[in-house]
Amino acid sequence: MFVDMNSFFASCEQQVNYWLRGRPVGVCAYTGKYGCVIAPSVEAKKRGVKTGMRLHEAIKICPDLVPLETHPNRYREFHIKIIHVLKKYCNDVFPKSIDEAAIDLSSYKLIYKSNGDLIRLAKKIKDDVRDVVGDWMKCSIGIAPNAFLAKLASDIQKPDGLTIITPENIDAILSKLQLTDLPGIGSNMAERLEYAGILTPLQLKNAKADFVKAACKSIVGYYWHQRLNFIETDPALDSKGYKSMQAMRQISSEKRKSVENLENLLVSLCMTLEKRMVRNAVFCREIYFYCTYEEGAWKDHITTQVPIQDGTEILQIIKRRIRSAEANAKTGSIINTSIKAMGVSVGDFVSDEALQYHLFENNVQKNQLRKVVYDVKNKFGLDKIMKAAEIGGSPAMRDAIGFGSVKDLHGDLSVAEQMEMLGLDLSELDLSNF
Repeated sequence: MFVDMNSFFASCEQQVNYWLRGRPVGVCAYTGKYGCVIAPSVEAKKRGVKTGMRLHEAIKICPDLVPLETHPNRYREFHIKIIHVLKKYCNDVFPKSIDEAAIDLSSYKLIYKSNGDLIRLAKKIKDDVRDVVGDWMKCSIGIAPNAFLAKLASDIQKPDGLTIITPENIDAILSKLQLTDLPGIGSNMAERLEYAGILTPLQLKNAKADFVKAACKSIVGYYWHQRLNFIETDPALDSKGYKSMQAMRQISSEKRKSVENLENLLVSLCMTLEKRMVRNAVFCREIYFYCTYEEGAWKDHITTQVPIQDGTEILQIIKRRIRSAEANAKTGSIINTSIKAMGVSVGDFVSDEALQYHLFENNVQKNQLRKVVYDVKNKFGLDKIMKAAEIGGSPAMRDAIGFGSVKDLHGDLSVAEQMEMLGLDLSELDLSNF
């Protein structure tokens, strides 16, 4: 089963503010003239407003659109409430993004014995979402033998849809779709398939697996064929670990007028990754940094001998590489006012349990302290304890949230639990060297 919340960010805003209900709403990263609509409401979509549309273009086609800036914490709170509702019926709930979750019912076959049972369960989930999470919150639910087809089913009828895909009706459903309607197939991959003579999803299902793999020039073709034939090939249903973490921002023309703003952004990106690594109890051995410009891009890949978690250390490593590149290439400043996007990612993780046996005692204490400090920040505010590197001339980077991984929202220990586990008293902590 796959649950997809409809126009999630906008619906959260309409749930909180009664006077927004029934009106076209566009949630934006920022609401300047050239801001980008990242989540239009159902009403806005009906008027032609699309995700990714520039705000001034959206206003032209929908003059009464209400632009709103994002409230990331609000969406996280709604997400957690939704997951709690789903876990009332099944322990095997896997958040796929901030507004989607897969429910693996394969261990509940004695409870949900028929398609009728599954449909009744889906209707009960819809009722509970409205009763517990909010009366303006709607979801589309797909039911199928594997996660891929359940996701596809959830996309067929929106908003507030309920679709089931079975061996008996799959051909009829696929015959109405185009290749790009399948999750994960974009225009380029569709062109490859069409070049090989596979023009429809139904042809993709009925072709031989090896032929599809060759047509796609990738193993993913084989997986799509398997999924369309009801085989579960999605290990992501139980993927609890990260292979990499990324923090990036698109930069408006207003924000990139100042190099200082860009340097503060780099600080914030590094601190964001520190926070995520602390939450997931990992240290990284690889760092990637990139900037894209109005013309061209600059990228760097850094391998560290000692695994690191500290955002300030990541920042200093990147700055040293930038200075070195600027001196060797003599092409001017890498961080300059023509930057359109900036990103930092980390990978090749080592768990803190495996790492601490190789650290000096003072480093172990600093790492433990870092964990506790982030729980304090989460509970009392991100600005209550700050590193010197985070205190700059301009405000810190605004919180943002995407539609991707939400692992960070689940399984965190409370401040009290962290304190008890470490045997620490918050009133006695010395933060001078943090």
